[in-house]
Amino acid sequence: MNPDIVFKYFPDLDASSQEMIVRMKPLFTMWNNRINVISRKDMDNFYLHHVLHSMSPAKIISFIPETRILDVGTGGGFPGIPLAILFPEAEFTLLDSVGKKIRVVNEVASELGLGNVVAVKKRIEEEKGLYDFIIARAVTDFKKFVSLTTGKIASGEKNTLKNGILYLKGGDLTGELGPLLSKTTIWNISDYFNESFFETKKILYLPS
Repeated sequence: MNPDIVFKYFPDLDASSQEMIVRMKPLFTMWNNRINVISRKDMDNFYLHHVLHSMSPAKIISFIPETRILDVGTGGGFPGIPLAILFPEAEFTLLDSVGKKIRVVNEVASELGLGNVVAVKKRIEEEKGLYDFIIARAVTDFKKFVSLTTGKIASGEKNTLKNGILYLKGGDLTGELGPLLSKTTIWNISDYFNESFFETKKILYLPS
């Protein structure tokens, strides 16, 4: 699958952003052959499963300049790198505890010229900074993720959503959310993207 799937849903991307997206797959393929950060069988669906999925929060929020965003458990740089391409004036910090993954993220961000990305080898428990939004793709149970990120979200409401957590997760979340269910807003990604891959995928938003 080629990058046209991204341009289908984000037709207003400028030429620079389009070029970065086109260059992403060759860069990740090269690095993935050295350091496996994405399942190799999944590389055929790179733009659908990784890039487009990572961009889905942009359908519910447009980060204003200088918004501080922390991507926890970024792995190979998802959702942080695709979102950093979409929002070049927002500030992205990408965390992962695995050094080789952070090396790939740094190399890809450098090759793409993404000056708004900082990648750090660190566990979330060690992070002392405050952020407007904390984002992640299904790194753990949602309730556990909320507890791990407590105290790391700055108070404020400068975007269209109040500062908080944006979490990408699939499946039936009723049991997983428990008491957080009433406080969490859930969007079905299938409302924005037609492909069957997104049928069970959701965006969870929990304000601080």
